Amino acid sequence: MVNLTNMNCLLKPLVLIFLLLQSCTEEPWLSGTLNMSDGDEWKPMVYVVHPQKFNELAQSFVGIVLDSAEVDSNGYFEFKESPDYKEPVLLEIVVQKIGEKYPNRLINENHVTDNYFPLIYTENANLEVKAAIASFQSSLTIANPSPANEAVLRLRDERLTVFDKYLKEVVKGQQADEDLLEREKSLHLYQEKLVYFADSTSHLLPALMALRWVSPEGDYERIAEPVYQQSKKWNELYPEHPWVKEFVSVANKQNLPVLIGDTIPNLKFPMKSGVEISLKEIIEGQKLVLLDVWASWCAPCRVENRNVLVPLWEKYNPENFQIVAYGLESSEKAWHNAIEKDGAYRWLHASHLEGDQNPLMEDLRLKTIPANFIIDSEGKVLAKNLLGKDLTDFVDGYMSK
Repeated sequence: MVNLTNMNCLLKPLVLIFLLLQSCTEEPWLSGTLNMSDGDEWKPMVYVVHPQKFNELAQSFVGIVLDSAEVDSNGYFEFKESPDYKEPVLLEIVVQKIGEKYPNRLINENHVTDNYFPLIYTENANLEVKAAIASFQSSLTIANPSPANEAVLRLRDERLTVFDKYLKEVVKGQQADEDLLEREKSLHLYQEKLVYFADSTSHLLPALMALRWVSPEGDYERIAEPVYQQSKKWNELYPEHPWVKEFVSVANKQNLPVLIGDTIPNLKFPMKSGVEISLKEIIEGQKLVLLDVWASWCAPCRVENRNVLVPLWEKYNPENFQIVAYGLESSEKAWHNAIEKDGAYRWLHASHLEGDQNPLMEDLRLKTIPANFIIDSEGKVLAKNLLGKDLTDFVDGYMSK
């Protein structure tokens, strides 16, 4: 006869040995090798951070730290305990400099040396990466990446390319303060490329990463139209995804400045002359109206007055081109002096004299100047925020029709 008690006693050690062997041979879900040759400033540690919300992507101190792993003397690290997610999620792998207290601090200063990389995790993943720790984001590679992670790599490469083309000198601080408009134009071109990537990919999470990298601060004011279109696209494809719902809320028309193609509200303007006039009254009988939002203390605005708006006014006002300039002013004297000095007395001027916290900025949902809206005789916004030659070319083209 077989003694079951004795049999159980014999089997228990065997089961334990089997489990131990299985544990020892378990494949890590994430492993990699870091080149530490320029890593004197860096901790030999890697962290896995999970941003819980769309607005936590690329943001410091908000993502949950899931795990950490030491980097050994050969630069190797591994994570064996897989995250408990059934659906694909975006995680950020992060390295930190010595002395940094917070493992979820993300650097968004220079894309060559930024300290984190977004990865798409799927159940039963087996991700193997390589990177130089001192240029973590720009140097990271993934062995046999999934289609979604391949899209993330393409996004990173595109971001590096446009960063080098448009923003590298800005980050270096090699542009003078008077080049503010050129810096803003460069930023806009950079952002457009990232939105184009989001539009061109079929992968949701890489697209949302691109849209966060458009502005890690969540400021879409100067690129409102394409961002709004992206919110419509992804809402149609993934209406129940929580990050899509959040993005749709952020990119709602009520949270963005008045869009091109929309009809501008019938604003009420307290005029310099002391009377109040509606926008409808101003545009009546005009072929084209430029609503210019400026300030006497805004140096680029003042240059635009003298070099662009005066010539346009002189050339096209007889052909029903009108300018109404709204000033973000608190000093009536400074406002009047700037108008006279710039030769801007030629066109219409308005201000609540309440500084930058005023009804017009609220109605148009603006935070940044210089800003402008080019409006037709029906109040439809034809273009926005065109400055310098771009503005001249648009007005020339429209008025010649």
